[in-house]
Amino acid sequence: MALAIAGAFSGTLGDAHAAPAASPAKSDVLPFQAVEKQLPNGLKVIVVPTGFPNLVSVTIPVQTGSRNEVEAGKSGFAHFFEHMMFRGTKAYPPEKYQDIITKAGARQNAYTSDDLTNYYTTFAKQDLETVLKVEADRFQHLDYPEAVFKTESRAVLGEYNKNSANPMQKLFEVQRDAAFGSHTYKHTTMGFLKDIEDMPNQYQYSKVFFERWYRPERTTIIIAGDVEPKQAVALVEKYWSGWRRGSYDVAVPAEPAPKGAQYRHVDWPSPTLPLVTVAFRGPAFSDTQKDQAALSMALSLAFGRTSPLYKRLVQDEQKVDQLFDSSPNRVDPALVTVGARVKNPEDALYVRNAILETIAKMREAPVPAQTLLDAQSNEKYSLIRSLDNTDAIAQTLASYVHFQRSYGTLNRYYRVVDSLTPADLQAAARKYLVDDSMVVTTLAHAKLPAGIETLPKLAGFAPKAGDAKFDVLVQKSSLPQVRFKLLFDAGSSQDPAGKEGLAALTAAMVARAGSSERKYDEVTRALFPIAGAFGEQADKEMTTFTGTIHKDNWNTFLDVALPQLLDPGFREDDFRRLKDAQKNALVLDLKDNNEEELGKERLQANIFGGTPYGHPVLGTVKGIEAITLDDVKAFHAKAYTQGALHVGVSGDVSPAMLEQFKLRLARLPQGAGLPHISAPQGHRPKGLEVEIIEKNTRATAISFGLPIAVNRTHPDFPALWLAKTWLGEHRASNSYLYQRIREVRGMNYGDYAYIEAFPRGMFGFFPSPNLGRQSQIFEVWIRPVAPQNAHFALRIALSELGKLVDQGLTQAQFESTRDYLMKNVFVMTATQDQQLGYALDAQWYRTPEFTQMMRDGLSKLSVADVNAAIRKHLSARDLSVVFITRDAAGLKEKLVTDAFSPITYDGSKPQELLDEDKAIGAMKLGIKPEQVKITPAAQVFAQ
Repeated sequence: MALAIAGAFSGTLGDAHAAPAASPAKSDVLPFQAVEKQLPNGLKVIVVPTGFPNLVSVTIPVQTGSRNEVEAGKSGFAHFFEHMMFRGTKAYPPEKYQDIITKAGARQNAYTSDDLTNYYTTFAKQDLETVLKVEADRFQHLDYPEAVFKTESRAVLGEYNKNSANPMQKLFEVQRDAAFGSHTYKHTTMGFLKDIEDMPNQYQYSKVFFERWYRPERTTIIIAGDVEPKQAVALVEKYWSGWRRGSYDVAVPAEPAPKGAQYRHVDWPSPTLPLVTVAFRGPAFSDTQKDQAALSMALSLAFGRTSPLYKRLVQDEQKVDQLFDSSPNRVDPALVTVGARVKNPEDALYVRNAILETIAKMREAPVPAQTLLDAQSNEKYSLIRSLDNTDAIAQTLASYVHFQRSYGTLNRYYRVVDSLTPADLQAAARKYLVDDSMVVTTLAHAKLPAGIETLPKLAGFAPKAGDAKFDVLVQKSSLPQVRFKLLFDAGSSQDPAGKEGLAALTAAMVARAGSSERKYDEVTRALFPIAGAFGEQADKEMTTFTGTIHKDNWNTFLDVALPQLLDPGFREDDFRRLKDAQKNALVLDLKDNNEEELGKERLQANIFGGTPYGHPVLGTVKGIEAITLDDVKAFHAKAYTQGALHVGVSGDVSPAMLEQFKLRLARLPQGAGLPHISAPQGHRPKGLEVEIIEKNTRATAISFGLPIAVNRTHPDFPALWLAKTWLGEHRASNSYLYQRIREVRGMNYGDYAYIEAFPRGMFGFFPSPNLGRQSQIFEVWIRPVAPQNAHFALRIALSELGKLVDQGLTQAQFESTRDYLMKNVFVMTATQDQQLGYALDAQWYRTPEFTQMMRDGLSKLSVADVNAAIRKHLSARDLSVVFITRDAAGLKEKLVTDAFSPITYDGSKPQELLDEDKAIGAMKLGIKPEQVKITPAAQVFAQ
């Protein structure tokens, strides 16, 4: 038996043991020595020792996505099965399965795209055999009753409802429906709404779907991390060899050639900025042919942040606040898209024509050779920059492996990228960016200019003719990607009254407005070929600037990036652009389009009203409008000083590199910075105080909480961290609230608890570092529920929280949660950015390093300690509550009358659960009319 090695495509192999892998070829972009083997049943195994210690990631891409949904009325099943795969087997029911995953200290999830469904788990290396064993069982023996199927189908509908507030999602749905008539790319991964609503009736078909598509010949197991290949292959053979090969196959309908340009428009029911997209039928992914790589590169150069059009529309004319391109890698020919979010509806036609003009130029003239060389360099270094942890490596591999189930796919694709010439890019533009395949889609609330529905020919747009006063924390490693963080003791808590949002806008003017020497577009162009990144994060008491660059380009990067902080450009046009962007982020991205994050921000503001924490980091509408460029200059001069600075650097950094870095930063003023604030004191209600934000929305979002006197410096922090983890670990399906509200009842997409602020929580597994705050709240986040279930959702959450406060954790619950956290603390600090960020946070809090602090604190805890901390700091009675819903008056009436709140299910439920529902539905909350306030959404954060 011969064993395939890195970069080689493998066919079916025999049963011999894995042989040592060969070293990567010089032209390979992946630096690892991978081992591949195909089992007799068709299952592919790829093992990748990454050099990162302690952790292993198992990623399992399956060649089934929405592309496979060829039968009418059955769209959305690939995504639905992503959910059902967590429903357990006879040997490992969901609770037993989750207990095993929890004991492994693991984080786990899955996603579905057009062409694949991918399952991934990251865990401690000693649990590899256990994870492979239970994964093999669910892939071969998935088992679920009809009632569970029906419950999960409602959770999927809840996910659709969750996404319904996003205009971009709807636009892409309409765009795809217009572009495709036969091919299954016509529908999105979520599926057609009518099919999702009918899913409770498709139990028998779900069994058929699983039997057809979840087969070894369509599946790859990627094992990456601190792993021995021979042992890993043997474990896969042990547990997966009995999986039977399938026989089902179906031809995905080929899409006929397009026959003419199309226009579609979406009328959006609530105020939002217009969206304009232009799409074309692009080529399928290939790691041997140039078309797809060439077209993707051409669009990136024409519409990316280094492009002339970006400078014109975003920076100079400021007609749009977003300009983007998308060229997804797909099995079959898919859409490539260029899009913009337009500030003024009257400019929509102008922006569309600017996009079409740029496309016409792409067809007419090749890009400069040096521009392409810079882009190729950027693409390579960007990939290398992303491979800074085991999970990222496994996930990146999965996104390419699934095409041919080959480790070599990514290396071959990047060889194609490296081989591109300007002529290749022009040829691809001429071949695919053609009138007949063009689909223009717009979305707006306001009326758009006349004539936008008439699509002109592309030919019509063709050209016609000292001394540092700060310490530097260094995390030395062999990683060639070097990262630095500049953390200043300055944040939104120091915004002047009437200028709320100043700290955030000042940070943006540093990171996204250039230096006195270079305009922002010049900075972007200079960083592009070296894949350098420099960004900002503002919070209540911290502002952090993060830079990352390959060590080979260190000096060049410092020359370009640091002057933005040390000698900012402070141009009026950049100020107007970023001021508008910040206002849009507050009004559109937060208030109008994201009820969940809005509810969490409003809860913080209500608890800390009248204190420096009493407004969002983004500010208020009135505050942003009042800020002047002189305000920004003054805040910059006072806040960004050496005395307020904490510096951290990680990677393969030499003493000479550090010396250069410190010398440059020594140009900062030597002052102490802005005055420190005292820890804000939050308002703790007597009883339940409720604000209902009245907003035209499909579902109801709920957040509630209370201030706590606990941050990372407090002796009760590990105990409360353990309690919140058991109650509602973020994005973890094994947590208690998740089980009681989503799993058992299928009411929503998830339910979580926190003792530290977690802004933008819906976008990630873990909180970003550098969000240190002296004052925190205990918070429960109930993801959107159907409006008729909002009252019941609050009751059940308070009921379960009350049990925790009154009864505490059992010894078994305490031990299992502590065991999980002892391992999971390494997972949540696994990346280079997290490790450096948490180290700086420890400096700021004046605590030991985070993983050491948590493991030491957890190891000393008893269940009595945790339960005492729960009783001391938490309450299920004295809470601030925020709802966001359409019928505010109706909800208030239910709350103040303590009306019974019924709940109904699509499937049958145990009588014990129904009896519990009746008791919860009758639970008295004792909310008085004067404790309920209704606020129109337009008034939230207005001033």
